Amino acid sequence: MQYNRLGPPEKAPTHVNTVYEAFSKAAENWADRPFLHIPAVACRDYADGPIDISYAEALARVDQCASQYRDRGFGAPLRVALALDNRPEFFEHWLALNKLGCSVIPINRELTSEEIAWFLDHGEAQALVSLPDALDALREVANHTQTTVPLVDCTDLTQLPKRQQTRVEAPQADTECALLFTSGSTGKPKGCILSNDYFLFAGEWYGKLDGRCDIIAGEERLLTPLPLTHMNAMAVSSMAMIMSGGCIIQLDRFHPSSWWQAVRDSRATIVHYLGVLPAILLEMPATPDDDIGNQVKFGFGAGVNPRHHERFETRFGFPLIEAWAMTESGVGGSIIASREPRHVGSCCFGRPDGVDVELVDEHGQRVATGEPGELRVRASGPDPRRGFFSGYLKNEAATSEIWQDGWLNTGDLVRENTDGSLHFVDRRKNVIRRSGENIAALEVEGALAHCPGIANVVVTAVPDELRGDEVAALVIREDKRLDETMLAEQIVAHCLAHLAYFKAPGYILYCDDLPLTASNKPKRADIKQLARERVATGHCIDTRALKKRQVH
Repeated sequence: MQYNRLGPPEKAPTHVNTVYEAFSKAAENWADRPFLHIPAVACRDYADGPIDISYAEALARVDQCASQYRDRGFGAPLRVALALDNRPEFFEHWLALNKLGCSVIPINRELTSEEIAWFLDHGEAQALVSLPDALDALREVANHTQTTVPLVDCTDLTQLPKRQQTRVEAPQADTECALLFTSGSTGKPKGCILSNDYFLFAGEWYGKLDGRCDIIAGEERLLTPLPLTHMNAMAVSSMAMIMSGGCIIQLDRFHPSSWWQAVRDSRATIVHYLGVLPAILLEMPATPDDDIGNQVKFGFGAGVNPRHHERFETRFGFPLIEAWAMTESGVGGSIIASREPRHVGSCCFGRPDGVDVELVDEHGQRVATGEPGELRVRASGPDPRRGFFSGYLKNEAATSEIWQDGWLNTGDLVRENTDGSLHFVDRRKNVIRRSGENIAALEVEGALAHCPGIANVVVTAVPDELRGDEVAALVIREDKRLDETMLAEQIVAHCLAHLAYFKAPGYILYCDDLPLTASNKPKRADIKQLARERVATGHCIDTRALKKRQVH
């Protein structure tokens, strides 16, 4: 079908510059259509029964919220941090601030107070807007920030300090919409500047997909358990529905036991996933109602275990469409296996379409077909950065590095087949990808460097059947007489005190020495191989059970 950017097929496309304008036009075209549905299982902690909000109702709430922010003097180019989880309030405040030209910093409350403080300080947040039931826990953040950041109840914006009006001009396509932090190969998370155009391009791209991913304007209901602090839920699924008049079905997180019931009750036609989701669902007992292909058209995600891919599609009756993207690339540099052949079970994520691709070795030279090389991407056409991030905040060196030679250098090792299909192989960068979270090994090493009992530590990724990667710490003890089990528990506890729970080591490997280069730097490739062998043979301490979700 001919995709219409904002209106149903019978209406002409409407040009918009901002996310708010896109939403406002959607509310004009689909006023009574459902915009947001929160299933009962996802809102049981704060509401009775499911939540349903139409486009017209949501627009009224957004405009009222924007007026309150404006009354307090908020406007471009300020940033406001949002600790609003996957609740309706997130959409309300994000869109309201976008109307005024303000950028938002989504906050994952599973991070520690120290980690959140870094987001606020580095992002120069003018306020931290929180759910009422999170206020007490977030007060601790103030003990770690370098500046005073007002903590405000999202239901009472009169608590915001009155500011002198800062808005100078209306926000445009290149105006910053959000600052999302991502863990790369370096220690501290880097702030990715994402413009309005980044988000609009994501919705437009999704709506134009064909093959197995056909979007029908005004009809789709997209269910996602993914966090709105990540680009997949915030930019891809949210914008796809806003720009096609569809309904966002937002879960608080993935609930395995009630997943299929939520899918059926919400009448979802599309689901988003990460690799851990199919793995867990396949472990559940089979039922006569497993095949739901008459309702769900497709799943959209990444990282499904190749051994699970065909089994899942056969059992549940709909395709899992694998895609590749990163926060920096947005969908401007994304690749998706929406067309056949999808090479199910081979880590294939499609063939480039609208994206220039190059696979290179460690010297920047192109590799032969069938050989693994680092994936480099750029948008086809006159603007190679269209749809990509605008750069790293206050880090021009890192921005220049990732854009070296005019390509976005991804750090992912990929293999190209003779038919042009791309297959994920491994990660060249020192990044651990666990259940959709990017974890910088150096950040974990930095936290463990001050842990008593450790003389030296190197952190790497090891394969995990459910989560893709798991964190492994190779440790040299200060004293070999230290009890290994007690020290392992101490290491995990130390990590949980300073970092989000998912960054703590799932395996501790004690070593007498570590592979080093001539300049005494860790040989990362050798260390990764050593860790994989040790974990596979059980020569390690499994600490995964100690990694408990910490809600702050």
